[in-house]
Amino acid sequence: MKKSLLICFIFILSLSTIYPQRIKDIAYLTGTNSEQIIGYGLVIGLGGTGDSQRSQFTMQSITSMLKRFGITVPQTDLRTKNVAAVMVTATVSSGLKQGADFDVLVSSMGDASSLQGGTLIMTPLSGMNGTVYGYAQGPLSVGGYDINTPTGNRVARNHTLAGRVPRGGNLKMAINPTDTPKKQLSLFLKTPDLTTCNNVTNAINSKFGNTTASALNASEIKITVPADKQTNIVSFLADLETLPVQIDNIAKVVLNERTGTVVAGSNVKILPVTISQGSLNLTIRSYPIISQPNSFSNGTTQVFNNQVPYASQDSTTAIALTGASTVQEVASALNSLKVTPKDIIAIFQALKEAGALVAELIVI
Repeated sequence: MKKSLLICFIFILSLSTIYPQRIKDIAYLTGTNSEQIIGYGLVIGLGGTGDSQRSQFTMQSITSMLKRFGITVPQTDLRTKNVAAVMVTATVSSGLKQGADFDVLVSSMGDASSLQGGTLIMTPLSGMNGTVYGYAQGPLSVGGYDINTPTGNRVARNHTLAGRVPRGGNLKMAINPTDTPKKQLSLFLKTPDLTTCNNVTNAINSKFGNTTASALNASEIKITVPADKQTNIVSFLADLETLPVQIDNIAKVVLNERTGTVVAGSNVKILPVTISQGSLNLTIRSYPIISQPNSFSNGTTQVFNNQVPYASQDSTTAIALTGASTVQEVASALNSLKVTPKDIIAIFQALKEAGALVAELIVI
């Protein structure tokens, strides 16, 4: 029996018109940074899905915690399955001040089977330098379930060994306490590009004066606050970050061989080229032959499976591109020929090798 397989091809192309973007979406100011913080803690209240005795660090952590409350229990006597050791991580922006709340991520370390229904107890969170910036505590939101029945059946959805505590972290020390706006500061592009950097500089100078901004390189722009704006620098920066700027990106084509996805930017062009594509189809059909013995004989019925292979070659189709074309035109032509995603990816790789694809090719 010959079965047909339908393969979906996804092609995403940016619009031919590139709309301006705000400066705050493509750049950040001096002092705008973040700190990644981490901590080790315990999740309690699990319904028998916590760490077992094999996780010695969990048993030791429980013993140490109980000692703080004046309870001494030998580690060898612990038989709890409602506690799990976890690592707590978060990224804190420098804009947050003392007393601000933030989300934290909680991930299991031991052999717990699920963190569903657990509560994170108070956990200190510190940075790379060992400074404790805050604490985290609260009920976990797992967003899934993992149920095991006594008969061995299991019903699960999503991953239950990692969760989030919404607004569970509390900042006790600001990341950057001295971030008062200055009269001179720098603006950094998130994606360095000379053309975009020049466009940002021109937009700022057109709005606030020719001496306000000067580009130092492809990523940094020096900003000098005008004299009439120095009394309210925050208002000046708010106006600056909302300025629309035309960005310019490198022409790229991204290919994902696992999912058959092709993503291309609007600046991608294809030079004059001819594309030929053909495929070989091989089908094996079965013609069973039944041998029936004569009456009153001692013979048995025999079945002989006669398999006959058939090979056919699809007509090779050529696509001729006489002028500079976009990737959208090539993809539409290939889709009309019902070319599989794997073949389309191979064609784009061949176009790059032939020098016809004017873009950076990235395969992931």
